[in-house]
Amino acid sequence: MPVSPTTEEVKELTGLLQPGEFFRGSVADQMVTATGSYDPSKQVIIPGRLNAGKMGYWVVDAFAVDGAPALKGAAVSPKTWIPVARGWIADPADASAPPSGSVRLTGRLLPSEAPVPGKAPAPGQATAVSVAELINVWNVSSYPAFVSATSEISGTSDVGAAAAPGGLEPLNIGAQPPPAKVNWLNLFYSVEWIVFAGFALFIWWRLVKDDYQRSLEEHEDSHGITGPEDAGRMQPSRTEHDQNQPKVQP
Repeated sequence: MPVSPTTEEVKELTGLLQPGEFFRGSVADQMVTATGSYDPSKQVIIPGRLNAGKMGYWVVDAFAVDGAPALKGAAVSPKTWIPVARGWIADPADASAPPSGSVRLTGRLLPSEAPVPGKAPAPGQATAVSVAELINVWNVSSYPAFVSATSEISGTSDVGAAAAPGGLEPLNIGAQPPPAKVNWLNLFYSVEWIVFAGFALFIWWRLVKDDYQRSLEEHEDSHGITGPEDAGRMQPSRTEHDQNQPKVQP
């Protein structure tokens, strides 16, 4: 099913979504780009992730976005960050440090996942790519979303998952197809069939009713009953009924 062409047009993250605001469904799956830097001390892996039928881990790093507005408050960080799912690994030992220096990031903007309740993550891991969970681990202010990286460029060098040393593999998460449009012609045909079925049921009920009425009339004709007066005359009176009863001698 084709995806919306507007989501594949790369837009600046800082002009599309603001930190601290509600994540709008209209920006989900949008390809975005931003310049910033990674902090190697802010990296987690997410278990239970499939890649080409194999179970493994996502490598997620905190990315400080240049030019992003800083949130206000007592517990905010000087910079505004966004989690970036950089790639997939089969073994936790394959996780390598993110690229250093200024990086031009391009990827797909995705809504925050919900943390897995009742599950304590292992050291260096998180239960999901949950902004609410990660900001407590990293002690940073964050966008209400994360980015699945498709390209990472430092200067003129490719520093993305495909070029990274070790077993880091690109994620290649595609956009979700847009909601299907209503096929009004099929809907009309469905309503039409319902009307036909209701009409057929009415005809059947009418035929049964007419047949029953006809049988009543034939029964009345066979007994010579032409009206309510005749029906009353066919019933013996109470006096006649009492006279016909045998009397019991004391």
